[in-house]
Amino acid sequence: MVSAQPSDLPLSDALQKIAAEAAFRQQTKPAHTRRLLPLRVGTRGSPLALWQTRAFLTRLTRFCPVLRDMNAFQEHQISTTGDQVLNRPLAEIGGKGLFSKEIHEALSDGRIDFAVHSLKDLETTLPPGLVLACTLKREDARDALILSPHLQVIPGSDPYDALPPNALIGCASVRRQAQMLHSRPDLRFGLLRGNVQTRLDKLAARQCDATLLALAGLRRLGMEDRASIVLDPAVMVPAAGQGIVGVTVRESDIELRELLSAIEDNEARAVSTAERALLAELDGSCRTPIGGYARLLPSENGKEKILRLTGLVASEDGVFMLRREIAGAPEDAEKMGQELGRSLRADSPSSIFAE
Repeated sequence: MVSAQPSDLPLSDALQKIAAEAAFRQQTKPAHTRRLLPLRVGTRGSPLALWQTRAFLTRLTRFCPVLRDMNAFQEHQISTTGDQVLNRPLAEIGGKGLFSKEIHEALSDGRIDFAVHSLKDLETTLPPGLVLACTLKREDARDALILSPHLQVIPGSDPYDALPPNALIGCASVRRQAQMLHSRPDLRFGLLRGNVQTRLDKLAARQCDATLLALAGLRRLGMEDRASIVLDPAVMVPAAGQGIVGVTVRESDIELRELLSAIEDNEARAVSTAERALLAELDGSCRTPIGGYARLLPSENGKEKILRLTGLVASEDGVFMLRREIAGAPEDAEKMGQELGRSLRADSPSSIFAE
């Protein structure tokens, strides 16, 4: 596995002071009230989940040197329902939160102290008593199309021109399936789930003609070269939260929340707030194709940033697809997501959102 190499480490003296003070207060508490080290971090056991968790812990300890030599963290790998059942679509085995349910049960019960997630897998409404304490700098949010070895990219053509008529796409995402079918209704889809390497191995064995993966995961695992075609968000709207790592904690754990807030990436927080508000307003099931992609762009005067949010709703067969955008100030991220979500829901068939 590729070793974690966190970059763009925040070096603000003020933020470092917050983190150091939180850690110091914990160290100087009376012994009977002091939190025992190491802090227990919950994570899925996939190579990508472990990379993300270890990169986050490396970032945290580099940012707060007082933790560096304290054996401060202990990794707890937790198998989730989404990891255990790979031969059925997610919607058939419980829908939302299948990659976080068991992890959040452990967090609520006190068996772990905080948890690291791919934000796109995190339910929009967290269990009572838990909060999203920290979001880390976003990796590339785009999706990647990976072709079977017998297919070749056609330079300068439409991204899907490399796929022959009636090509079989290995895919577990209704969002990706609907958008591809909208452009290429001849395509066929078969269920393909599992970690990144499992999917690539099945593709190499020609069990399908192509598959799709998040470019962020390929990059983090040092496998970006496996992406045949990187899909522009204008072609494939990403999933809300894609490419962002989020950390959840107990709401009552004020000191840990303060520590984690010191490494918060403000841009990631703004775009994820907009995307998750959009998702919450649409409130679709796992069978509802929904895309959400926000980014901060320079304003006309170049002094401020503008938040631009793209939202998409589609039918599973791709026949219906509605895409809209909204722009505004980053501090209005949640309100923008709600407004765009209401607009998309109002002009989409009600049957799309049926459970």
